[in-house]
Amino acid sequence: MAQAHLIRTFLRPHARPLGFAAALQVLQAAGNLYLPILNADIVDHGVVKGDLGYIARAGAAMLGINVVLCVAALVSVRLSSWVAMAVGADLRAAVHGRVQSFSVVELNRFGVASLTTRSVNDVQQVQLFAQAALSLLVISTVTALGAVVLAVRQGPRLSLLLVGTLTAVLVLAGWVMVRLLPMFRSVQERTDGMNQVLREQIAGVRVARAFLRTGSERARFERANAGITGASLRAGRVFAVVTPLVLVIANLSGVGVLWFGGRLVADGSMPIGSLTAFLLYILQILLYVVIGVTVLTLLPRALASSHRIQEVLDTVPAVADPAEPVEPEAVTGAVAFRNVTFGYAGSERPVLDGLTLAFPPGRTTAILGGTGSGKTTLLNLVPRFLDATAGDVLVNGVAVGEQAAERLRAGIGLVPQAAYLFAGTVGDNLRFGRPDATDEQLWRALEVAQARDFVDALPGRLDARVERGGVNLSGGQRQRLSIARALVRQPSLYLFDDCFSALDAATDARLRAALSTETGDATVVIATQRAGTVLAADQIIVLDGGSVAGVGTHPELLADCPTYQQIIASQLEWGAAA
Repeated sequence: MAQAHLIRTFLRPHARPLGFAAALQVLQAAGNLYLPILNADIVDHGVVKGDLGYIARAGAAMLGINVVLCVAALVSVRLSSWVAMAVGADLRAAVHGRVQSFSVVELNRFGVASLTTRSVNDVQQVQLFAQAALSLLVISTVTALGAVVLAVRQGPRLSLLLVGTLTAVLVLAGWVMVRLLPMFRSVQERTDGMNQVLREQIAGVRVARAFLRTGSERARFERANAGITGASLRAGRVFAVVTPLVLVIANLSGVGVLWFGGRLVADGSMPIGSLTAFLLYILQILLYVVIGVTVLTLLPRALASSHRIQEVLDTVPAVADPAEPVEPEAVTGAVAFRNVTFGYAGSERPVLDGLTLAFPPGRTTAILGGTGSGKTTLLNLVPRFLDATAGDVLVNGVAVGEQAAERLRAGIGLVPQAAYLFAGTVGDNLRFGRPDATDEQLWRALEVAQARDFVDALPGRLDARVERGGVNLSGGQRQRLSIARALVRQPSLYLFDDCFSALDAATDARLRAALSTETGDATVVIATQRAGTVLAADQIIVLDGGSVAGVGTHPELLADCPTYQQIIASQLEWGAAA
């Protein structure tokens, strides 16, 4: 089974501490099994014969054995817990590493909510089962089996009663497992659903309030909550009957042993110490079988979770490094598209169709088009976040598929459409792509990005706190910091994906004027919907429905490109109306 193989794979590096813990558990089991024998000897040779010295010696031996067993239990549980935590850490690292290698295709396939649940909740379920199993399963199995053998040895004539007791316990355990397996699968599935609902509602709380959907969203949450509560209660009710039924079986077994064993003692065919030992072994069997069943009840959730983890680990990223990467002869930032076509899986038609373009170094190329024209997809092909369906994308004269992704992206400064800032300080975010940047270089980048004034006014300036996602900053401030972050890197190729949308016209103009001086010989590509942003570009590419509608300068396109004329006219009319 793939799920069991996953757990074994991550346990293998910790074989040594795991083996030591198992040996200590075997030692505990041996001690537990030997104690009833000592107890029987105390009764037969000490109490019955009135030998206080023997009682003292045997009692001291029992005390010493218990001390040893206590130490062994402490060390064993500590080692087992350490191994379980290490397995959990390794699983999280493996999932995180694989997710970091995913392209946009895999991210869209799984979804952020699902990947988050698999990285945290599913790993936690596997880790919880591993901790319980490593701490208890060995000692439970060895003790229960050893107790059966020794109980038969102490009271062969009571073996039939032992067989009946074991049969009742095993039937109970089987019934519990059969009932709990589907129930716990349901609980795990409903947990995923609850996580999805919570994520959506937290992320979309402002939308729900704006459209007065708070009540319906609360009802959706209550349905999900009631579903997981009901599934958990059903599983809990089944599990709740285990302890009372085991107690009933134990008490009936005890009564039966005392009844039949008492008669054997009375007629002298069985020593009273052996009867006492037999009773203790019966209790040990019942106790450790229940412990084993309790651990196994965690198995269904662990198996479901490990299957989901295995799905992530088995996924091969659509974008992978070539076996023998090719190094460009010179890093100029030049980009070329040769008859490039791209379509998303399941789409009726390609997003980009037969593009042949060139973005020369030292020049600014603007990509203009409406929503859905393919601007962002085009930019995502350059750093190889996506692979073209057909054709070649070349950076620095080499196809991006022939280059190592890390080396390719090292020369690119990307400012995405959604400006995202990480939790930390302003300086931490600016140094994200260049950790060794000096404060002077940070301030220079902020000045070019038109962000120096507001950063200078923040408490702490470069040390000012930035919350996750930059939620304590405005949209325009986040965009300007994202632009400054790309400038700090000083790459040979800049990709600006509609990242001026939150800036007013005056700030936009000042920023573009400063960029033209700062970027020098680098290749600059700006994707935008705003006509005012492209007017001064050295080259303007007009996209319409994934195809090139025109290429040229502003005067050239204004003269002979109908699509460009419509965009300019609509925005000028909108501006006049405003």
